[in-house]
Amino acid sequence: MNMFDLTGKKAIVVGGAGDLGKSMLEALVEAGAEAVVIGRGERTKSISDELSKKGYKVNPVYAELTDRAQVDKSFEEALNILGGKVDILVNAAGIQRRHKCEEFPLSDWDDVLEINLTVSFRYCQLAALNMIPKGGGKIINVASLISFFGGYTIPAYAASKGGIAQLTKALSNEWAGKGINVNAIAPGYMDTKMNVALINDSGRNSEILARIPQHRWGTGEDMKGATVFLASDACSYVNGVILPVDGGYLGR
Repeated sequence: MNMFDLTGKKAIVVGGAGDLGKSMLEALVEAGAEAVVIGRGERTKSISDELSKKGYKVNPVYAELTDRAQVDKSFEEALNILGGKVDILVNAAGIQRRHKCEEFPLSDWDDVLEINLTVSFRYCQLAALNMIPKGGGKIINVASLISFFGGYTIPAYAASKGGIAQLTKALSNEWAGKGINVNAIAPGYMDTKMNVALINDSGRNSEILARIPQHRWGTGEDMKGATVFLASDACSYVNGVILPVDGGYLGR
């Protein structure tokens, strides 16, 4: 099973301190990669410390992702830590805002589109500029089931995740021939902080579980296999794919 071995690979995980991002980060280092996690706050450092104590090579880089200058600087810092090379980029940063569509504030729209879509695009650009001269690499974006349908009271999130799906395909079209595999994971209904309101709503919770063939909410652990696959040689001929990790939800 050497095709799934990431030993010696250098990874940058943006948003690796989030609920799903942490599991994706863990998956990469458990498979042998060295990683830098980019984020803000103490959780970024605590997660790096936690994994380092287990013997994995993980370093934190701090950035306020709403500041585009800090985005560029954080990538440069991460690259320096990794010795000037990145093999794997994971874009896992994301935020959510809920309002009725007719009342949705433009300030919240701007925040969600900036973090969920524009920041991902910029890190993809920066990674590609490093990967192309070196012969390629793997880029993994985080889409959503909302990349496939619209949802309620989340127009900005829906627009951003629909954008991630189309961005992934567009980048694949241009970069696949340059050795870069660009794909996305679309998590289903996951037991995360972002979904606390849905989980605590007994009516909506029951509706959601009734639609999921596996009859449970997903967890960060469910993201690990897909992450390693898309980061490894096993996906060498997989490009521009939006891979659902949803317990079968989309099949119903």
